[in-house]
Amino acid sequence: MSEAVVNPENEAESIAEFTRPGDGENVIQGEIPDAASMALEDINPVSARLFSEDKQWAFFDRLRAEDPVHFNQTELAGRYWSLTRYEEIKKVDSDHHNYSSAHGITLGFPIDAELPEGALNVSMFIAMDPPTHDVQRRTVSPVVAPSNLANLEGLIRQRTQNVLDSLPVNEPFDWVEQVSIELTTQMLATLFDFPFEDRRKLTRWSDVATAVPGAGIVDSEEQRRAELIECLQYFTALWEERKANPGGDLVSMLAHGEDTKNMEPLEFLGNLILLIVGGNDTTRNSMSGGVYALNQFPEEFAKLKANPGLIPNMVAEIIRWQTPLAYMRRTANQDIDLAGKAIKAGDQMLMWYVSGNRDDTVFERPNDLVIDRKNARQHLSFGFGIHRCMGNRLAEMQLRVLWEEILNRFEDIKVLAEPDRTYSSFVKGYTKMMVTLTPK
Repeated sequence: MSEAVVNPENEAESIAEFTRPGDGENVIQGEIPDAASMALEDINPVSARLFSEDKQWAFFDRLRAEDPVHFNQTELAGRYWSLTRYEEIKKVDSDHHNYSSAHGITLGFPIDAELPEGALNVSMFIAMDPPTHDVQRRTVSPVVAPSNLANLEGLIRQRTQNVLDSLPVNEPFDWVEQVSIELTTQMLATLFDFPFEDRRKLTRWSDVATAVPGAGIVDSEEQRRAELIECLQYFTALWEERKANPGGDLVSMLAHGEDTKNMEPLEFLGNLILLIVGGNDTTRNSMSGGVYALNQFPEEFAKLKANPGLIPNMVAEIIRWQTPLAYMRRTANQDIDLAGKAIKAGDQMLMWYVSGNRDDTVFERPNDLVIDRKNARQHLSFGFGIHRCMGNRLAEMQLRVLWEEILNRFEDIKVLAEPDRTYSSFVKGYTKMMVTLTPK
């Protein structure tokens, strides 16, 4: 890798992968309007505030019923469509020939737009099409191969036991901070062979990469840039070390992979952020979402305690119910018809997994957590086709082990108040959730 790894100041333009105009420009002032009374064309679900207040559901219900391929056009983002039904989401997600990932996975700027000066020109294999996507993904996939997962389970269980045994009982604490973040950050540190004492940097970089500027994580794009450059500099040092002393970690795989060892610096950064966010936000928010959901549906918690064998199916149902990444984007490669709508080449297609996972034509009682749901594993949260989540089995294993160990120790986990939710229409998660534990 070149010297620009350490000081990539010449990279002026960006695919704006972490700059989502929709979150910034679709700001709802005052009361959130009633979804039922709005003109259909005025509905735009790309609003961080809707998700932070958990008020997106009525808008998606209406779009699924009345306009499941829904058009919006804004000054910054240009033309984009919201896909809200399971059928169209799966169709687009599975068709990389007609719908490309190469222009970004979140709502961004039109593909021919002049982009903001100073943003980072990152790229990542999830935002690529074949063949580049395939060879880069193949390089890092051994870390989540079945044989490696089997080797990791003992370590995951021991760390889960240690974290749960350290928790206070019968007194309030923040589940997000002390359990969800800690467990996922420890796992990320292991996958990267990252210095354990610095592991919370990984959490910070994940939050920075997906944050809406001015909403509490970063104040500006300039701050985001500076912190992601810090991430790149830190991992560049690890890269150089692993070139000389390779191991079985992700950095070593990238540094020695035939198709990744000559990556440009900001391509390296992009893939790092992809792996960090993919291994952090998704699992940690499902860890918190499961506790919250079982409090919303206490009869399901009773069912679980009566039959712990339901844990694997419950894990899939939690991931469906939570949907930790609300959507992914594709871009139309050509003019095409979708469900009777005339899609133009270059249009952005937002696949709202969070809505498809509540489609009542696929999931009975979709808003309820049903831990023995027969088709729970058909959820959209991991995606479909060539971009299906690489770490899905690892995430499921972490959640399974967590709930096995919870049931071994605690009679109840009580959520004390509504959690604080992530200010984002992309990451659907929690920033704080106060709970108390009742031991067995």
